Amino acid sequence: MTSNLEIRDRISQRSAGYLAVLFATACWGTSGIFVKYVAADGNITALALAFWRDLSTFLVLLIGVLLVRPSLLRVQRRDLPWLGALGGSLGAFHVSWNLAVMLNGAAVATVQQAAMPAIVTVAAWAIWRESLTRRKILAIILTFIGTVLVSGLDVLGQAELSLRGLLVGLAVPIFYAAWNLFGKKMRHQYNPFTILTYAFGFAALALLPLQFFSPLPWPVPRMTWLWFAGLVSLSTILPFSFYLFALGRMPASVASIWAMTEIPIVAVYANLLLDERLTPNHVLGAVLVVVGVLLLARRNRA
Repeated sequence: MTSNLEIRDRISQRSAGYLAVLFATACWGTSGIFVKYVAADGNITALALAFWRDLSTFLVLLIGVLLVRPSLLRVQRRDLPWLGALGGSLGAFHVSWNLAVMLNGAAVATVQQAAMPAIVTVAAWAIWRESLTRRKILAIILTFIGTVLVSGLDVLGQAELSLRGLLVGLAVPIFYAAWNLFGKKMRHQYNPFTILTYAFGFAALALLPLQFFSPLPWPVPRMTWLWFAGLVSLSTILPFSFYLFALGRMPASVASIWAMTEIPIVAVYANLLLDERLTPNHVLGAVLVVVGVLLLARRNRA
């Protein structure tokens, strides 16, 4: 029989996971702002930006771990393929996301990305036997509808997707879900910074061959370095670290649904920082996403 102390400890662990995911999504939400300014000030393609972002993140993490706690870099040889798969799926996600934005537009790509929680939930049920409850299914439906509303129904109605656009759009949530699942598996054995260092190293390797088809982004204006530093630190290292921390304290299916809070956060950032107007549909969509994730915050056995 579970003691009251064990129940309180479990609730405390889950609460820490919720807060970590919220902080991660608040940081992830700044990515679009930094990308916009980097792209506006610098001569860089979307694929090149993904590569330099991953490579720079890897180098910062590697130097930091070597200076603070080098022992974190020790991993079992048998786990290298899993870490490689995590990094490969992360790099593939960045590529597919950039291509989806270029082919389908940001609004449609965002909606396609929102299929990720459903993939993670089903995969986590099949692999780890995480519960597949009606509450989770309802939360997925609400967050998806909310994402559609926040992204803009008018834009979606005007979208004309090619076969290539549909295939790339399908790849976005698949690779997004893949790195979530690989991250969950590795989180049971390693520190978040260990996982991230290897993941971004492998991600940079996965993106390296594509750089032969992209022009080098040099010279870089001085101000662009500041925006890029924000992209690496605030939009990459911090959120990925906190999200992996959360994966150690909550089911992957729950974390993936909570990650959709990035959608309303981005809408708020766009309104406050980029002067983009929030319509009633945007507000309703944000509310639906919040309601969806709050369904999972209630005390349950999920």
